Amino acid sequence: MSKSAFVRVCGLAAAVLAAASCTSTGAEPVNPELAPRGTVQTTATPTRQDLTNKVSLTGKVTMNPLFGIVAPVAGQVRYWTVEEPTATPTRPTRIATVWTDGKPTNVDVPAGSTFGGRLVDDRATVTAGMPIASAKHAGYGIVAEIDGEQAYRISDAAQGVVQAQIKNGPGPFPCTLLGTIAALPAGTVPAPPPTQPEPDDTDATGANTPAPPPQQQPREPDTSSEPTGLRLVCTAPADVKMVNGAAATLELVTASAQNALVVPVEAVAGGQGKGKVDVVGADGAKVTTDVELGLTDGKVVEIKSGLTGEETLAVPGPNLPPGEAAGQVEPGAGRK
Repeated sequence: MSKSAFVRVCGLAAAVLAAASCTSTGAEPVNPELAPRGTVQTTATPTRQDLTNKVSLTGKVTMNPLFGIVAPVAGQVRYWTVEEPTATPTRPTRIATVWTDGKPTNVDVPAGSTFGGRLVDDRATVTAGMPIASAKHAGYGIVAEIDGEQAYRISDAAQGVVQAQIKNGPGPFPCTLLGTIAALPAGTVPAPPPTQPEPDDTDATGANTPAPPPQQQPREPDTSSEPTGLRLVCTAPADVKMVNGAAATLELVTASAQNALVVPVEAVAGGQGKGKVDVVGADGAKVTTDVELGLTDGKVVEIKSGLTGEETLAVPGPNLPPGEAAGQVEPGAGRK
């Protein structure tokens, strides 16, 4: 190769290397897989399923538990004189009558329980559902203490049957609820009126009539039952072996819905029956929509109105502005 040709080849190689060096240090390449800002990445669609709300309570087996009897209607309460039983009653015991517009509604202690005491004054005006008497169940029961937050969740459901499990013992088995969950004041039973001695007419002159005994002073009302806090009391079937003081767990269904329209709780903002969701359109744009909320099991929440079930929702749900309740739906929100 001639000297001039060698120089030309070397110059061409240097030019190629220089071009490659410039290319490697140029602008960074664009990632074609990066989605535009604001694009919805996760979505969910409404589905239908049966839904239940449950509350789990810790209790223990208790002998002769106390429970409350409530006024069935609003009106004026008139108590009956209740004789102390000589045995466990096998029939309901009439303890009071609530009068409303001249119409009486009787109040009874159920069979198997005895009257404990009056919780309000005789002839007091009461409201429906207000505790007016205490009663004592004869035998074993399960008592679970509850707090104020739980009370409002289960107050409308404290009827019928719950499921109970004795720790390291029998269960689960149905446990029949007794009375109200409301806290009870001390119950009282008025002392009977003093009896007056019969006059002795054997001596008309009165010469041989002994002096009457001193008149008995009326006694203060006897306290028949101690006050209680908020508590749930239930009884097990007769064939379930109970041991006083044994620990137990109660599971109470507070509400249920069949074939409910539900969405993930992460897709909803709000609570207490009112919420908002972001509905994703065909073009990917989000529209915030108001919805009415129902039951929730902590994973999904019922949508009672506001959606048809055909929508696509953005997950997570919308960010509410300050001043509004934001975050996950509270358990039991919107329960009717």
